[in-house]
Amino acid sequence: MRFMRPIALLAAAIGLLLAASPGHAQGRVINRAGDFDFYVLSLSWSPTYCETASPADNLQCGVGRRRGFIVHGLWPQYERGYPEYCQARPERVPAQVVRDSLDLTPSERLIRHEWEKHGSCSGLTPEGYFRLARLAWNRIAIPPSLTDAMQRSAGSPQAIEEAFIRANPGLRPDGIAVTCERQRLDEVRICLTKQLAFRPCPEVDRRSCRVGSIAVPGIPAR
Repeated sequence: MRFMRPIALLAAAIGLLLAASPGHAQGRVINRAGDFDFYVLSLSWSPTYCETASPADNLQCGVGRRRGFIVHGLWPQYERGYPEYCQARPERVPAQVVRDSLDLTPSERLIRHEWEKHGSCSGLTPEGYFRLARLAWNRIAIPPSLTDAMQRSAGSPQAIEEAFIRANPGLRPDGIAVTCERQRLDEVRICLTKQLAFRPCPEVDRRSCRVGSIAVPGIPAR
């Protein structure tokens, strides 16, 4: 039996780590700005987050805030895995862009984080990236059952997914994922082409919540 030399073992181990890492895509340069296959629009259900949010999150969860879904982020994605932090020193998000984005993503810290981790991989400027995120948001119709869900309720992740599919012609079951946290609705993730058309994304779809029923915290009353 032949034994591998230490350097060969190290190379093999690095190869395995890369294959398992989120940023790996076989046969391509990873984490290069603009080099990705599609976007994932991640919509976070704000009432779930606000049940355990700190007082510092007043902009999202303060008295009188009636937020349902917010834009968590618009994420460049590979067919397998995703790029992240594509610029060692990403351009700073201008203050005006932050202010203009707070109605969709009510956290300056999250806006800046999303640009550094995901937006820097889009190949766009901060202005262009957050403009595209707004276009993606405007592309999605929120099901009527979730636009004014004031009472805490329960339902299956599949039912929530089906409601989005009914509200958005062209959206397919393999192009959306409903995620949960502690058996509560967490996020809805929708896959879009670079031109913001609906598209399948098997890897994202496989991450859907698989429990039979989840709680849907209600949007706070005025």
